[in-house]
Amino acid sequence: MSKKIGGRLSLVAFLCLLFVAYRWFDLGQYLSLESLKVHQASLHSFYLEHPGIVAVIFAIVYVLSTALSLPGATILTLAGGAIFGLGLGVALVSFSSTLGATLAFLASRFFLRDLIQDKFKDKITKVNQGIKKEGAFYLLTLRLVPIFPFFLINLVMGLTSIRTMTYFFVSQIGMLPGTIVYVNAGTQLAKIDSLNGILSPELLFSFSLIGILPLLSKWALEFYRSGKYIRKYKRPKSFDFNMVVIGGGSGGLVSAYIAAAIKAKVALIEKHKMGGDCLNTGCVPSKALIRSAKIFSYFERAIEFGFENPSVKMDFSKVMDRVQKIIKEIEPHDSIERYSKMGVECFQGTAKILSPYEVEVNGKILRTKNIVVATGASPLVPPLPGLSEVPYLTSDTLWNLRTLPRRLVVLGGGPIGCELAQSFARFGSQVSLVEMAPRILNREDEEVSSFVTEKFRNEGVSVLVGHKALSFETTGKNERVLVCESLGRELRIPFDEVLIALGRKANVKGFGLEELGVEISSGGTVVADQHLRVTNYPNIYVVGDVTGPYQFTHTASHQAWYVAVNALFSPFKKYKVDYRVIPWCTFTDPEVARVGLNEMEAKEKGIAYEVTRYGIEDLDRAIAEGEAHGFVKLLTSPGSDRILGATILGSHAGEIIAEYVAAMKHGLGLNKILGTIHIYPTFAEANKYAAGVWKRANAPQKALEFLSKYHKWRRS
Repeated sequence: MSKKIGGRLSLVAFLCLLFVAYRWFDLGQYLSLESLKVHQASLHSFYLEHPGIVAVIFAIVYVLSTALSLPGATILTLAGGAIFGLGLGVALVSFSSTLGATLAFLASRFFLRDLIQDKFKDKITKVNQGIKKEGAFYLLTLRLVPIFPFFLINLVMGLTSIRTMTYFFVSQIGMLPGTIVYVNAGTQLAKIDSLNGILSPELLFSFSLIGILPLLSKWALEFYRSGKYIRKYKRPKSFDFNMVVIGGGSGGLVSAYIAAAIKAKVALIEKHKMGGDCLNTGCVPSKALIRSAKIFSYFERAIEFGFENPSVKMDFSKVMDRVQKIIKEIEPHDSIERYSKMGVECFQGTAKILSPYEVEVNGKILRTKNIVVATGASPLVPPLPGLSEVPYLTSDTLWNLRTLPRRLVVLGGGPIGCELAQSFARFGSQVSLVEMAPRILNREDEEVSSFVTEKFRNEGVSVLVGHKALSFETTGKNERVLVCESLGRELRIPFDEVLIALGRKANVKGFGLEELGVEISSGGTVVADQHLRVTNYPNIYVVGDVTGPYQFTHTASHQAWYVAVNALFSPFKKYKVDYRVIPWCTFTDPEVARVGLNEMEAKEKGIAYEVTRYGIEDLDRAIAEGEAHGFVKLLTSPGSDRILGATILGSHAGEIIAEYVAAMKHGLGLNKILGTIHIYPTFAEANKYAAGVWKRANAPQKALEFLSKYHKWRRS
């Protein structure tokens, strides 16, 4: 037996002994209001004769009672006031309660912290980050707002990473107001000599303080924290708008729509095109381009589907014209006309935040109760030598192309780079996909990356992983070259066009955030709290790519509801944004869709899991459509059908993952999916078959053995 285990067992034995003594001698009988009143006079007399002894005994009893989390702390506190008066009573109770709470905190840490930290590593990591950043504030709030049992606070905080000395001193300060109120009530209680005394004005005042203290404390903390910065600015006597939204992308549009729908007066400012990146340079044009490329690829496979001598000519300029046509068709959904009819006052111009209450646009100052920043993000362009001297493309400028590049370098093997690399290769470009990491799509499991890489190479894409871009050059023959390094060797890749697809950076500059001192993360996004407010202004909210953490159109829309509701109804009601179930899809062919954990993340976070895999090559609909490839990969809790995550690689993966998204959102397990009727033959059946694979692997073997014997008996 190790010393650590031996020490824990000894401490457990000691605590059990104390608890048994408490119960054996029925010490709880003395910790009641009636007992306190009965012995009030004798206790006070004994104290007058032996003040030092009584004070020491009282402190020891209080410390032990708190450390052992025994009931009766309130009575002891009242007794402190009744016996010692307000001054000494507060001093004794304050130090004794803090010491006892710290001992309980240490006991919790000694017995349980390692176990809890290991078992719930994924969840506790976020807690530890929050404790590291604002642990003292959290604790102070819990202490000042005594709606949570103090013994529970001691137990829970002992499981976190907060420092012991921080815990002691913050507890001392946080419990002091409540201690004063309770001890004061005890001094009044000491004067009660009849039932009528309970209704004395002093006692009623004391208990009234107890009643309103939590609310006052909470309001005071909120007011202090939220008003620290905003107090520097003069608050208008009235406002023109309930909410001014800066940015007409998905997050801004949905925020404005919700605000207008619930009859708030809202302004929406957009300096470029309504619809933001998603409509104009992102999701919509890329999916239109991918569709054309996929149609063209089908002609390459025409013989496989029973056609002879297929011939089709691709006109790239018309492909790009179709992309613009698709944008035009969708534009009315996000237009100024549509939102104006909804009641949103739209402004076309550049916004400037002058103060937490004022936004300037086109020379006009809008006074607003709340500001929503939805300025999105832009392509990240690295400062590579020579890059500024060659014309380069980004996901913003790509759509101006009308001539298919013969040789295209795509720098970046993430979702955008992969989607566009495959599309241009299908149109006929010689595509080199350059990625510095060991594999493309490196947020996904390795088998996903391997599958997509093989598919790309079969379609003629030169996938260069582990290649670091060093510089760009233009040779004497006016040829553009990307210089890379891989395994210590230099590689020169000539190209006609280069697409920079290295991610996106949040748009945080040039419209007033810097002047306000809004906190920006190391990743360049605006730091927001759980209610999507910036950390130093209670009426400035952020939504979408400008804050992250997920830079998807659908997460921006998801955040928009929280932003609109929190801005318009805070402080009466506000909600914490829910990121528990976030799905996404990379629209390569085959598609890669995921929700929740994959195997790589589960390992990194130390989360126990079981893997279930179903091969789509076995799916009837996929076979019929010539798309019999890919898989459904599920992670579940060991011994349970609870879904931790799902990855689908295959045709229509972005569509069929929705069933797992709904299941995880609403707590449905694989048994529910298995018990749901799926239309035959569909790709969605893959979900049911995957659940069936899990069911067979988790079948109760003893029950099956019994049934086997039962059927054998029936046959005899």
